[in-house]
Amino acid sequence: MFTRKSSATPEQAFLKLKHFCSYQERCHADVKEKLYSFGLRKAEVEQLISRLIEENYLNEERFAQLFAGGYFRQKKWGINKIVYALRQKKVSEYNIKKGLKEINREEYEAVAEKLVANKWASLKNEQYLNRQAKTMAYLLQKGYESELIQRLIQKIKT
Repeated sequence: MFTRKSSATPEQAFLKLKHFCSYQERCHADVKEKLYSFGLRKAEVEQLISRLIEENYLNEERFAQLFAGGYFRQKKWGINKIVYALRQKKVSEYNIKKGLKEINREEYEAVAEKLVANKWASLKNEQYLNRQAKTMAYLLQKGYESELIQRLIQKIKT
């Protein structure tokens, strides 16, 4: 790999980035950062990004879809946390919306309901208000919407 002090030619960088993008989907910001770490200038970076897009190694819409679907299914993240993470990666709002379409609403609510039930059960020795607050805090931290959490807590109480 190249250090910050040494620089790569644009062609060397392109070959490295083809591999970097082919074994895992990447967002534009990550690829730009990687190119700058090779010591390339802005014009070269922009040109290489365009080339990667043209050759379909880099596709931010595809990245957003895989990111949203993967983090929901694997880590059980809620929509708020996924949106925040995608914004941190400088993904466009359009692509964020496309990515969120990967999450089935019924499946999303079922996962949230299971998380609420598990957390609620794990807090069985707590007082009611503490149990409710801790369950709420846990799911908010996972990125779920407060209205959904409140509705599911009400459902579990009855």
